[in-house]
Amino acid sequence: MQQNFDIAVVGAGPAGQIAAIAMARGGRRVALVGPQPDGSDRRTTALMHQSLEMMERLGLWDALKSQAAALQTMQIIDGTKRLLRAPTVAFRSAEIDLPAFGYNIPNAALIRSLSGAIEAEPLITRFPLAADTIEIDDAEVRIGLADGENLVADFVIGADGRRSTTRESAGVGTKTWSYPQTALVLNFSHSIPHQNISTEFHTESGPYTQVPLPGQRSSLVWVVTPEVAERLQSLDGAALSVEVEARMQSMLGKVTVEDGVQAWPLSGMTALHYGKGRAAFVGEAGHAFPPIGAQGLNLSLRDIAALEGILIDRQSGPIAGDSGDRFHAKRRIDIASRTASVDLLNRSLLSSLLPVQMLRAAGLQVLASVAPLRNLVMQEGVAPGRGLKSLPSMLREKVRR
Repeated sequence: MQQNFDIAVVGAGPAGQIAAIAMARGGRRVALVGPQPDGSDRRTTALMHQSLEMMERLGLWDALKSQAAALQTMQIIDGTKRLLRAPTVAFRSAEIDLPAFGYNIPNAALIRSLSGAIEAEPLITRFPLAADTIEIDDAEVRIGLADGENLVADFVIGADGRRSTTRESAGVGTKTWSYPQTALVLNFSHSIPHQNISTEFHTESGPYTQVPLPGQRSSLVWVVTPEVAERLQSLDGAALSVEVEARMQSMLGKVTVEDGVQAWPLSGMTALHYGKGRAAFVGEAGHAFPPIGAQGLNLSLRDIAALEGILIDRQSGPIAGDSGDRFHAKRRIDIASRTASVDLLNRSLLSSLLPVQMLRAAGLQVLASVAPLRNLVMQEGVAPGRGLKSLPSMLREKVRR
């Protein structure tokens, strides 16, 4: 049996589900292919302002807001014991006239909400199976499922992770690299309110990032060496709570680590092309890097927004055979710049070279003391291009003063 669609989305994680919803809300008939995530992911996702605007536009934010915590202040603290230490830098959303930079949401809650929206969307047909085969040519995309079902689509969006079958079927290679680090991921409660402040300690092994959750709870991504990660995972809850509280310098009072601590080895990957012909690769099918600076899903949502501009029009006409190439041209600079900046920051923390430490400390010193530059960085952080657009008005204001 064969079914025909405008667009097939392969991969049913957050990026794949949002892509399917966006395409369907634009009037396209969509097949969403892939097993349902099991809900065991303890990580959280910080959706920044631009991403929230997109989620609101798609009608997805109202169901999520009660399960999310606002990020109103984001501070960086040099937690190293090196000779050259950077000053503490605090970024406040009120400085750029926003109520919050974004909101932090548990991945499990995000998946539940998106799955409900998928079920309610009439233009999406759900196929909870892996794609056995994907064939892409100039005219169409053919997908074979494990149960013998065959799908034909005008275009395929690969959201099927780092080992993307979609990307491989399109003949697109990758560049990969690894880091001598493991990210310990956990949630914890604390006796002192977080006041919607996220704190990132820069340590010799990588960042230690606390992000608010609703109530007196926070999520934590703690980047350490694999050996330290193994030791920390072997501790019981009480002992690990003591370690987390000590690293937090007791800023949030008494800490109680919740069950479900997970460890994720750190590596990076980028596709050599983010789209080709009748295929595009979003999320970790196109780019993957360490959990630094809240870039992951936010970058994926910018991928999806770019695809909306290419695959959806008012007449819902035929999808052009070069749409994947147009997507690559549209996304390559943003993805490359974000990947490079995250890689540079992470490697600068690991470096024992004094010149590197001096540059990092000097950069944070400038951000701490020069308000216009800090403002520009915050604008760019919430929406790429926003800071550059506001630069002329900022300069005019500076001249008037």
